[in-house]
Amino acid sequence: MLKKVFGSAVFGVEATTITVEVNTDKGVGYHLVGLPDNAIKESNFRIAAALQNNGYRIPGKKIIINMSPADLRKEGSAYDLTLAIGILASSNQIKADDLDKYLIMGELSLDGSLQPIKGALPIAIKAREEGFKGFILPSQNAKEAAIVNDLEVFGVDNIKQVINYFDKEEVLEKTIVDTREEFYKNLEFPDFDFADVKGQEGIKRCMEIAAAGGHNIILIGPPGAGKTMLAKRLPSILPPMTLKEALETTKIHSVVGRVKDNTGLMAQRPFRSPHHTISDVALVGGGAYPQPGEISLSHNGVLFLDELPEFKRSVLEVMRQPLEDREVTISRAKFTVTYPSSFMLVASMNPSPGGYFNDPDAPVTSSPAEMQRYLSKISGPLLDRIDIHIEVTPVPFEKLSDDRKGESSVDIRKRVTAARDFQSKRFQDNHKVHYNAQMNTKQIRKYCVLDETSKQLLKTAMERLNLSARAYDRILKVARTIADLEGSENLSGAHISEAIQYRSLDREGWLG
Repeated sequence: MLKKVFGSAVFGVEATTITVEVNTDKGVGYHLVGLPDNAIKESNFRIAAALQNNGYRIPGKKIIINMSPADLRKEGSAYDLTLAIGILASSNQIKADDLDKYLIMGELSLDGSLQPIKGALPIAIKAREEGFKGFILPSQNAKEAAIVNDLEVFGVDNIKQVINYFDKEEVLEKTIVDTREEFYKNLEFPDFDFADVKGQEGIKRCMEIAAAGGHNIILIGPPGAGKTMLAKRLPSILPPMTLKEALETTKIHSVVGRVKDNTGLMAQRPFRSPHHTISDVALVGGGAYPQPGEISLSHNGVLFLDELPEFKRSVLEVMRQPLEDREVTISRAKFTVTYPSSFMLVASMNPSPGGYFNDPDAPVTSSPAEMQRYLSKISGPLLDRIDIHIEVTPVPFEKLSDDRKGESSVDIRKRVTAARDFQSKRFQDNHKVHYNAQMNTKQIRKYCVLDETSKQLLKTAMERLNLSARAYDRILKVARTIADLEGSENLSGAHISEAIQYRSLDREGWLG
């Protein structure tokens, strides 16, 4: 007897419906076809034990299972429940009158309990698009899938519950999530606050500008100056995520199984801080069966690279294209996947191998040649893609011992959000641009018009610092953000002058 059950496969951040056809006939044998990987091939052992421990069995007949489309590679253990229900329905051990109305996914344990799966959110979105009535999946993923409206989501703990549901012996409880309420309820601030940072007023100003315009930033300074402390507090001043951004972010984290159990939408902007031993595939994504990398997990948030020169050069170079395009495309012989990667890059580094500037009073000194060799580990094209370079100097004792608290993240965030609102209105007719850092050359020419004084100032800086055309655009973008923070429609010499100051690594004495 032939029965069809429906599951789903995730490629990139999109899902594809998989039809599992189970045919039971005379004879003996178990044949699973349709390009399953080893995890799926091993499922018959888990299914056999799970059914036996719940009073059912795999029939002693010839069972042929086809996973359609047959030319699409399927992977993972999330098809266990799909296959098990198909076998029971095909052998008439359960009633399955409305089996075609549901999408079923879940990994089975030997006692029949269900383990969480990856990609519940994109699968639920696809199920709704294709008109399925409901989605049956492990209870740990139920809230994540229930974000999708107009789809009945049933979280189950054991295969027995699913069997009883189709036999009309048990009613499963729907998981209902009010998406907007869930989202706004979780918009609390992170644990880190700029009020904890003593001194460093100039650096806080840089961070505020970077957050307001979505600019990439690099902090250069000796050990203990507060680079990491400042970077960790950057998400606390970024504008709250919109509902659309939260859905995008949750979708990516769902694909790699990083959404916490019993959690719906991710309301906090991600902050990722990979170790410098990371590989290029782990950073940008990929592998035999491509998965999102750290840059995609940082989408709509912050990617922090501490001790930038310690990263392998090949790892840093593969970031160049995603930093420009804000997405990364991974191509294989049979398919291509694209992951979004619109993130803020925050990098930190010491100015020399010893960790200190060329200062005779420093505990460990480095010669200018050693500093040059150390800094040259970072390529010029990558530095060009970082809008703001700023030196971080150690905080003096007087400020460290001062009991007064600095300006809080809440107050800074208000100014940042106001500047972002200014930019949203400016780019309201362009769906691909939301803030200044995303502007292309055409938009820079349109929105960053300079008067004669500003032009002359920028020309002098370009000639003295030998800046590239990309650095020229970066200065204009940063100046536009500084003007937005002041609520000014026009750029002035003061805005350009401040933006030029934030190109430390272009100045003589750094990279030559």
